[in-house]
Amino acid sequence: MTAYAVARLLNREVHADLITYVERLQASLDPYRGRFLVHGGAPEVVEGTWNGGVVIIAFPDRESVHAWYASPAYQELLPLRTAHIDGDVVIVDGVPDDYDPASMATVFRRAGAGAGAGA
Repeated sequence: MTAYAVARLLNREVHADLITYVERLQASLDPYRGRFLVHGGAPEVVEGTWNGGVVIIAFPDRESVHAWYASPAYQELLPLRTAHIDGDVVIVDGVPDDYDPASMATVFRRAGAGAGAGA
């Protein structure tokens, strides 16, 4: 199942290290079939608050994300970003093509979330 590396990047400071990072990043992703879906840009906030830019990279599966992140090629690049940008990075699994969000109602009921709603 497709998995994603998702980052919210704050206080982006243009620095020579970041230029090197972005120049070499795709080469670190290629062996793990990572591909960018979103890379930077200012998100349009329609609910709540959001600070920073967004990066979403798709991988064939969670194992590929972990292998890329732990790879010597990416570990060599990582300090070039983290020395100049704060942020959060998470790994999440996608959902199958036939996913129905209503299936979460059962999960919520089991967790007791429906108790206050008369369920």
